[in-house]
Amino acid sequence: MKIHYTYFILAFLLVVSCEKNEKVQVESLYETQLFKDVQLAAIFKDSKAFVDLVPKKEASILETEYLSEKDLDGFSLKEFVGKNFEDKSMKALVFETDTTRTMYEHITFMWDNLTRGPDSVIPHSSRIALPHKYVVPGGRFQEIYYWDSYFTLEGLLVDNRDDLAKDMVDNFAFLIDSIGFIPNGTRNYYKTRSQPPFFALMVDAISRKDEKTLESYLPQLLKEYNFWMNGVENTEIGKSNHHVVKLGEDVFLNRYWDKGFTPRPEAHKEDLHLASELETDSLKKQLYTNLRSAAASGWDFSSRWFGEKDVFGTTETISILPVDLNCLLYFMENTISEAYLIKGDQSHGKRFKDKANRRREAIQKYFWNPENGLYHDYNFQKGAVTSELTLAGVFPLYFEVAEAEQAEQVKNVIISKFLKDGGLVTTLEHSGQQWDAPNGWAPLQWIAVKGLLNYGYKKEAVEIMTRWLALNEKVYKNTGKMMEKYNVEDLSLLSGGGEYETQDGFGWTNGVALGFKKILDEMEEQKP
Repeated sequence: MKIHYTYFILAFLLVVSCEKNEKVQVESLYETQLFKDVQLAAIFKDSKAFVDLVPKKEASILETEYLSEKDLDGFSLKEFVGKNFEDKSMKALVFETDTTRTMYEHITFMWDNLTRGPDSVIPHSSRIALPHKYVVPGGRFQEIYYWDSYFTLEGLLVDNRDDLAKDMVDNFAFLIDSIGFIPNGTRNYYKTRSQPPFFALMVDAISRKDEKTLESYLPQLLKEYNFWMNGVENTEIGKSNHHVVKLGEDVFLNRYWDKGFTPRPEAHKEDLHLASELETDSLKKQLYTNLRSAAASGWDFSSRWFGEKDVFGTTETISILPVDLNCLLYFMENTISEAYLIKGDQSHGKRFKDKANRRREAIQKYFWNPENGLYHDYNFQKGAVTSELTLAGVFPLYFEVAEAEQAEQVKNVIISKFLKDGGLVTTLEHSGQQWDAPNGWAPLQWIAVKGLLNYGYKKEAVEIMTRWLALNEKVYKNTGKMMEKYNVEDLSLLSGGGEYETQDGFGWTNGVALGFKKILDEMEEQKP
């Protein structure tokens, strides 16, 4: 009995010892107290900077060490981070502008400066490694972003960089195959959401010289479509399920949606601050989901998503069916139909064409506002179009959903209300958010111009392109850089508002500038 008792004591001491040194069990860095404390302490000016650093150890080990050291005399959180994290960012965008180059020559030169990959896997890094080369936007964005990449790709095709454009598409196909969808960007903290689904347009763009290319990406097109339509079988009329909302028998439209309900890791402090005035955890979680879903839209942030005018904290993205998203899914359905027909599968080709036709009818029914002569978003919870006029309302022209009379009314609204000295303003609201006035964004200029050209409004399209490129060239002359966004109302400024400072680089601005120049040059050549 004495021996047994001794063994018991030894075993007890061993258990106590193990418990004392046991790692804190967490699945990711973003769940740790260390992460929360670093972000709230604002050690870095930009909240994104910390989540892009690479931990030297597993999150569980770091959390255990942090909790055991943080209350010791002389402990420095900044020093702890410096000791346990490293910056393995890809090459910074450092270059000297050659003032002898035109803006367009500069853009061509910049492609190689913005090209990254193929990636090697870095342990504990937030980066999602990609197998092919790709072009990053620039500035703080040293990974690829989903919808940015389409407009960048159009510029690459103008510059005859077809190989790099195809690499971009192949990377997105890889993401669909490996993750099941294309995340917001290639960081693990973006894996709760996607972005505007431009993959079908990318595939269509690189298929212009050979339509059979379209067929080769059919498996990925279908997988992405299934991601957006997940839950469609179990959705009741008037209800939502993930990205899907059922409005009638066999009538489905989509919304932006993020499955998370916590502050975004890359904006933890900012989201927490915005939710601090809410009284209950339930309301805070709801706001976090709405903020994340607004980020999924690419329009982060905008008064477009506000429930109450000028009140950022009333963001209600998940209640809104966006007109641009549903036009993109209309194109996806048509593209899948076309790919099936190229393959010789008439049955599936017709099935997806029918889906596209039903969606087109729903777009006309729910998004068109005859009183304003513009397409609006639709709040399915309130059963009405939203009041805000935004450039998202030109997407039906880009995808040729609008009737001729509707297109004329949209044209009139765009020219009379949205056209400013430097191009088209994003919305008519001056909320302080970056996807509002006075800012103009390259992708929306592209959508509007191409949409107007689809309906024969050449003069108006030329006016927009001319004003936009003049502003791009002016800023380039003064700074030697291409910007993420521009102030189109006050041409003495670059831009205003937003979560972060104006970024330079810049992928989609470069692509749209080259695309516009090509259109204008071709128009000039066609003159008698």
